[in-house]
Amino acid sequence: MKTSLVVMAAGIGSRFGGGIKQLEPVGPNGEIIIDYSIHDALEAGFDRVVFIIRRDLEADFREIIGDRIEKICPVAYAFQEKDDLPEGFTCPAERKKPWGTGQAILACRDIVKEPFLVINADDYYGKEGFRIAHDFLVENGGKAGRFCMPGFILKNTLSDNGGVSRGLCHVDENGYLVSVTETHNLVRDGAGAAVDKDGLRVPIDPDSIVSMNMWALTPDLIDALAQGFPKFLASLSEGDVKSEYILPGMIDSMVRDGRATVKVIPTRDRWFGVTYREDKEAVVNAFKVLYSEGVYQTDLYAK
Repeated sequence: MKTSLVVMAAGIGSRFGGGIKQLEPVGPNGEIIIDYSIHDALEAGFDRVVFIIRRDLEADFREIIGDRIEKICPVAYAFQEKDDLPEGFTCPAERKKPWGTGQAILACRDIVKEPFLVINADDYYGKEGFRIAHDFLVENGGKAGRFCMPGFILKNTLSDNGGVSRGLCHVDENGYLVSVTETHNLVRDGAGAAVDKDGLRVPIDPDSIVSMNMWALTPDLIDALAQGFPKFLASLSEGDVKSEYILPGMIDSMVRDGRATVKVIPTRDRWFGVTYREDKEAVVNAFKVLYSEGVYQTDLYAK
């Protein structure tokens, strides 16, 4: 069974300080975080890579990574643009960014027809999540509505340099997702975690299961996004130029009304990424440790 890795890389990266954070070198030979995700996905059994980018990033993206990856596996591109809207809708002139992760996956509607794994471009997930996701998709034969989420432990996904957004998950006794709530400004609080809101810190269980936008999905999810996007746009109040159509929101809706199930399989892997410019040094050092432990070889894609 064919499976694709879908990499969301269209983000503006405003918190990173103006740079294109997805393209920042972090490895010993100039590798970027996406290199490691692709390496681990191919190792796990995925067959193709689909990059979701903005058209204004295309030349840089192809030069820095796309052209290299095309030499080792099939590659396709989808373009997320703020003006890519359903018939009857126009983008407000004041809106600066595309419409979120739901619109990003919707950009793949003519490209992805097989089971697929979604990831963020600027997150390092570790190897286990890719194996979990690929094994699940193969074992379930790509059956519609059978989704999987490698579940990360909140304390393993926090930045030392500011708040992050995560999907806090409610999981039932059988390991299936009941609901997911997108939560912003999650921070370290001593040995624990908290939500930082309006100067107040509300404690959160650091062992909570969270979504890292790593979802093993089937193409019917894209169909659901297409049906839901006009409804989302119609619901916006006049002058709203910041709301986003988010992937976890659609998955949550499909779970709640019985259109899908999401098996949550915990992973103890530790996340790291360059959410903030100050994160980069820690990420570079973390990869040095992984190389020293033999997790990766100097020639990353050598057979």
